[in-house]
Amino acid sequence: MVLLNAPIVPWKEMGGINLYSHISEFYSTITKLTDADALLGKSLVRYEIKDEVYLWFNLFNGKLFKITALREYTGKLFNEIQIGMSIDEVLAIEPSFEYDDFEEVYCSPKGIYIETDPVENTVLWISVYVKEIDNEDFDKGNW
Repeated sequence: MVLLNAPIVPWKEMGGINLYSHISEFYSTITKLTDADALLGKSLVRYEIKDEVYLWFNLFNGKLFKITALREYTGKLFNEIQIGMSIDEVLAIEPSFEYDDFEEVYCSPKGIYIETDPVENTVLWISVYVKEIDNEDFDKGNW
């Protein structure tokens, strides 16, 4: 299902999976996961496809709002940035990233979050998300 070498495209897709996809499109994958592969909240759910991606859904509208590349993902962001590279290299390639002390991630206004290993200063995961993520009524699914 996940194309591990597919490009990471902000605001759009990762691994051949499109943001805004409906949760029902993932039924066959989700039913194979264990309870430990899912993280539940009141309005949001995250499913882990082991070491490949996290799929984040809003339960009120059923839409995929964020995709996170994990350790086995080899596709690149902007044809250059990938899991495991140094954050200094990332910042040289894409200077729009700024560190968010509260969330402890690098954020870009281009629709990307990057979390780094605090010891190695390397990229642990890369997330792309929908533009509506900061809307006031995001959690209610009004997007």
